[in-house]
Amino acid sequence: MVRKAAVSTLSNGSYLQGQTNGRLPSLDSGQPARKEKVVLKKKVTLLRGISIIIGTIIGAGIFISPKGILKNTGSVGMSLIVWTVCGILSLFGALCYAELGTCIKKSGGHYTYILEAFGPLPAFVRVWVELLIIRPAATAVISLAFGRYILEPFFMQCEIPELAIKLITAVGITLVMVLNSMSVSWSARIQIFLTFCKLVAILIIIVPGVIQLIKGETQHFQNAFAGNDASVMGLPLAFYSGMYAYSGWFYLNFVTEEVENPEKYVP
Repeated sequence: MVRKAAVSTLSNGSYLQGQTNGRLPSLDSGQPARKEKVVLKKKVTLLRGISIIIGTIIGAGIFISPKGILKNTGSVGMSLIVWTVCGILSLFGALCYAELGTCIKKSGGHYTYILEAFGPLPAFVRVWVELLIIRPAATAVISLAFGRYILEPFFMQCEIPELAIKLITAVGITLVMVLNSMSVSWSARIQIFLTFCKLVAILIIIVPGVIQLIKGETQHFQNAFAGNDASVMGLPLAFYSGMYAYSGWFYLNFVTEEVENPEKYVP
């Protein structure tokens, strides 16, 4: 009986022929069978990586946080200072993660780096806090904002029913879960499309504002720090809202093993 050639899968989806001249190694020959390492396919290109970062940062936070920052700072000038400081802190964090992503080329983000630096126990605690508290809460906020924005055009003359928002939210979470489970490529394509839509929405806000500034509409900056004094309890809440709006710069490090040429593309 002629045996079929041995094949072993590679990370790019192709196959590597075994080195046994088209035959499996004999059981009594003492030749060990080759074992190939199972790795994730490198499906995240430079454009997809950029869309992950931009699409995550420009999310519900940028449309929700400005109200909280202005309310807790009490003035336009102080709110701009909070925005600037939060942006600088986020930039430092992103630069640190770019360095970590090139040194530790493993997926997992926070969990992987804590595991390498401090061992399995802190990493275990961190990942369970992420799974049980941080990620569900963040997903709930983003999903509820998504549901409200989707229904807003249909309820312009009245209040949106809470049940309708929750139903749309549940449908959105389910669709995202199914899509990510089915295909990484399709998830990346939709991420790129949504990123483009978010950039268009941001430009619709920014461009008219810049035009008004050019026309001399600067009366709101004449007494920028006039207004309610920022309270001790309000500033931390303002900074929290600002950091939430900028959050998302670390998400590419969660899929480092799937990034093509991470030494070049992650930074």
